[in-house]
Amino acid sequence: MTLDKKKERILRVKKMNTILRKLYPEAVIALNFSNPWELMVAVQLSAQCTDKRVNIVTEKLFKKYTTVGAYARARQVEFEKDIFSCGFYRNKARNIIAAARMVEEKYKGEIPRTLKELLLIPGVARKTANVVLSNLYEMAEGIAVDTHVRRFAIRFDLSDFKDPVRIERDLMEIMPTSEWWGFNHRLVHYGRDICPARKHDCKDHPLTKIYPSADALWPKAH
Repeated sequence: MTLDKKKERILRVKKMNTILRKLYPEAVIALNFSNPWELMVAVQLSAQCTDKRVNIVTEKLFKKYTTVGAYARARQVEFEKDIFSCGFYRNKARNIIAAARMVEEKYKGEIPRTLKELLLIPGVARKTANVVLSNLYEMAEGIAVDTHVRRFAIRFDLSDFKDPVRIERDLMEIMPTSEWWGFNHRLVHYGRDICPARKHDCKDHPLTKIYPSADALWPKAH
């Protein structure tokens, strides 16, 4: 990104964060969980799935499997049925069971506190790792770029890329670290409550007012 474009983006995202903080001063993750491992499971299940659906599934799942060890010894076929409605159930089941085994054996049942260690866990990419770190330990080693953050980053010209990893790098470059942890959560709420992904008239939306061009930009899913 050029120096001039960087300056424009720094100012724009600063205005966006000011608005988002006012709209959602206590923004928290929309996924339900009662312990660190359950958060790990819920975030993995949320890939290509709505938080609402995940919460419906985990309501029963967390009652059936109450420890990391229970997941580690779960039967693949049975677990697939338990999470079927979240989509990609075979891969998710395989990863969650393998993740449970690693957490139990390598990390003594505790969720690691570093990005490097988290990324070693099956099914954990940067998005999951960043969500886990920010919610469990209030640590920000990056920015979770999910579908909500990706589409708003593109629509508001905060990045030159469409790839989540490159978008994250650009966002980290234009935002102070103190803003990283809440950016994802607030945009998720904003996207759900005010500006959904389907095309609509959003010129009068709070964020669009600071960047009117966003009303005409509707990025594709890929």
